Amino acid sequence: MNGLVGEYDLLLTRRSIRRYTDRAVEREVIERVIRAAIWAPSAHNRQPARFAVLTDTARKEALAAAMGARLRHDLEADHVPESVIVADTARSYARITGAPVAVVLCLSMVDMDRYPDEKRSTNEYLMAVQSTAMAGQNLLLAAHAHGLGACWMCAPLFCPEVVRESLELPDDWQPQALITIGYPAEQKDKTRFGIEKSVVWR
Repeated sequence: MNGLVGEYDLLLTRRSIRRYTDRAVEREVIERVIRAAIWAPSAHNRQPARFAVLTDTARKEALAAAMGARLRHDLEADHVPESVIVADTARSYARITGAPVAVVLCLSMVDMDRYPDEKRSTNEYLMAVQSTAMAGQNLLLAAHAHGLGACWMCAPLFCPEVVRESLELPDDWQPQALITIGYPAEQKDKTRFGIEKSVVWR
């Protein structure tokens, strides 16, 4: 896509795609998508985003099973009916294992600034979260530009230690999201609030 019209169209036509064909995503394409994510802006240019890329079926199945076990534990503690638990855990497992590629988006505070007080430390952490989210958005848009579908899942926020242990991630990698990627097997429409609901002019 060339020029403003094409780039603007890329932004407006991206969709969250949860169903994919069996076609494998080429390694070169995955690397291009990740490279685009790395080029996102970041606070202090410290680039806190980290990416665990899963293409191995056994790895995806193990992660999905571990996350599903934690989900079941939490739902049981909430006294959710068994039928709902079964449906929710099955849906979660299918979404992760049904994608040719799953990227666990993490952040690392290793290169971020450190402060002696809680307020500035919290703000620095939020800056890392924002920076990592921008990398994730770049990833979604780059995937779309390559004809891929992708979907951002926030589930790792509820079980970061489970994700870290399952994937044997470094201790400083804090899981933030799981993004599934593949060639789309569905097309979806999308609606958004009008500008009048979301904007104030001053």
